[in-house]
Amino acid sequence: MTNIRSYLEFTPNLGTRVFVDPSALVIGDVEIGEDSSIWPMVTIRGDMHRIRIGERTSIQDGSVLHITHAGPYNPDGFPLIIGNDVTVGHKALLHGCTVSDRVLVGMGAIVMDGAIIEEEVILAAGSIVPPGKVLESGFLYRGSPAKQARPLSDKERSFFSYTAQNYVKLKDQHIEDHQRQGLSS
Repeated sequence: MTNIRSYLEFTPNLGTRVFVDPSALVIGDVEIGEDSSIWPMVTIRGDMHRIRIGERTSIQDGSVLHITHAGPYNPDGFPLIIGNDVTVGHKALLHGCTVSDRVLVGMGAIVMDGAIIEEEVILAAGSIVPPGKVLESGFLYRGSPAKQARPLSDKERSFFSYTAQNYVKLKDQHIEDHQRQGLSS
């Protein structure tokens, strides 16, 4: 596939039953866990550091995932780490940050270098998480810069596994459809 590209000595490593839309681009030191989905026009560029995406994680259309390289101003750089059962909304930008398990990153949100989103967080659409900020587990965050809005309800907490499983089913349908059409995925 020309949309899954090696860079230098690194070749993306995709787990079983991963769906990568033909219009998405995955480059370099990238690992994607089983049953995850990468939707149209996503760019995942692991060219100067590593990107790790967990299982049952969905990266929605138009999102950009990149890293922070190691250099004189940041000796270790920042990899991009995304956990399991994460839903990243359309056109989100994740740059050299950590997103823990069971997180919803809203559409158009931006998460910057060294930021950490702990488990079970909802980041509202259009929010900006500045460099180095930590979003504490169990809350909704919104705004620019993102601020804690309120605790999550039990219903919201149950949404994380629901939406992850929903996208596993959807990507399976896309894989079957691509196979039927003779496309690779």
